[in-house]
Amino acid sequence: MQDAIIKGNELFQKSFFKAYEKEFLQLADKGQVPKALYIGCSDSRVLPNLITQSPPGDLFVVRNVGNFVAPYKPDEDFHSTASAIEYAVSVLEVKNIIVCGHTKCGAIEAIHEKSCDNNPELVHTKTWLTLGESAKSQAILALGLKADREVLYRLTEKLSVVSQLENLLTYPSVKKRVDIGEIAIHGWIYDIENGEIEYYDPEISQFLPLSSLKVEEEL
Repeated sequence: MQDAIIKGNELFQKSFFKAYEKEFLQLADKGQVPKALYIGCSDSRVLPNLITQSPPGDLFVVRNVGNFVAPYKPDEDFHSTASAIEYAVSVLEVKNIIVCGHTKCGAIEAIHEKSCDNNPELVHTKTWLTLGESAKSQAILALGLKADREVLYRLTEKLSVVSQLENLLTYPSVKKRVDIGEIAIHGWIYDIENGEIEYYDPEISQFLPLSSLKVEEEL
């Protein structure tokens, strides 16, 4: 593993870094001005800059188990995702916030199967996964307890993204900027089996192919 990482970094320096050397040096000299805050899952199969082909400096990324957003809580405890949201919005002044879920999400499956409940080594994970309980309940209500498990998981993944968008709006700094049009929030689902991204359209409460937005812009 270590040898592979060493070789990988050497290749990065010789290829990708060289290709974007000017941009990297500008970012180092002038600082970052990302276009979006990307909140995604820690899943190793989902790489934000890779799936969007975003160049260095475009995405301010925070990743956690399940791509969850805990509701705003104005205390002085440790809140890593909340800190990233605050920094991106109030310091970096991003214009977009993306919450990106994905198919075959282990967090969503764990919520349904309660696989963390009896493991004392997963005490923090068990608590964190409660942020997906609302989506789970909605999915069961829509499909029923006897629904095919994979179908149930896929719907829960989508409903969870919507739930996290709602939680985002509990942050005063986010809500204020959304209301006056300074920030747009987006809900995505990335399909790890075909590489496609769907976005949530709140006007019709459905997920649609991200590529369809390009078609609309061209009309």
